[in-house]
Amino acid sequence: MNKTKIKSQTNEEVLFENLRKDLIDPLAIELSNHLEWLKIDVFSETESEKYPIAITGNGSPILLLHGFDSSFLEFRRLVPLLQKTHRLYIPDLYGFGFCPRPKNVNYGPRALIKHLNKVLSLIPGNAKVGLIGASMGGALAMELARQNPEKVNKLLLLSPAGLTGKPKPIPMILDQIGVWFLSQPLVRKNICKQAFYDPLNSVGEAEEQIASLHLHVDGWGSSLAAFARTGGLANCGSPLPTQPIKVLWGDNDRIIEGEQLKKSKELLKSYWQELKECGHLPHLDKPKEVAMMWNAEW
Repeated sequence: MNKTKIKSQTNEEVLFENLRKDLIDPLAIELSNHLEWLKIDVFSETESEKYPIAITGNGSPILLLHGFDSSFLEFRRLVPLLQKTHRLYIPDLYGFGFCPRPKNVNYGPRALIKHLNKVLSLIPGNAKVGLIGASMGGALAMELARQNPEKVNKLLLLSPAGLTGKPKPIPMILDQIGVWFLSQPLVRKNICKQAFYDPLNSVGEAEEQIASLHLHVDGWGSSLAAFARTGGLANCGSPLPTQPIKVLWGDNDRIIEGEQLKKSKELLKSYWQELKECGHLPHLDKPKEVAMMWNAEW
């Protein structure tokens, strides 16, 4: 992958370098040290852009995919548990995190998958790649595995979202209202707390900072609104990929619940397991258990 790096810094690189100076979480600081900016031509009709991918560790490769309105920093607690035996590739999803936001392009599911296929093709060597997908990243992992049966060898999904149901496009104007709502500090704090099992003891200034750090990227609101207008990710679970699958759900997931959770578990049948005292983020609430599951024989 290093062959595709270029020297000149983009606005996103400069911004991130400034933002990372104020990071509080030691694990986030360490992971940010491994961020690389690789030139990827996601759309042939636009110029190539430099996209952020954290790359660290040694061993068999794993591609880790974060959730909705998040960034690569989401995996900060899992990385130290896997990097001694695996080469980890953690991209920001297209239109999310600290990625550039080219104007007049599509920010729907197809664009996300196209970007991830490009990332997957940049992973060197002939070894097959494992996928770990969290929340929305779980749905993307399913589609990426279906499209690349010769490249992907297994999937671990963490509280996957978007496996069932139908896309629900958000009309214009309402999409802008939604973006404004998600930009409010109190709203972001509450969503952050809702995602953890024990927010009173697990969520502090460091967690809240990481959950909102990427809002400083130019185009955050416009790309989020564009994604909402497409209806987002839905019905990505069927047909199941042919590769081995494991799924971990927290017993106190307050994000994926009710009928959505029921239908997702029915689709995945015997592939899923429940983690006790865990919320929507197994890789943050229970990173040791997630690492143990990945390294187990299956």
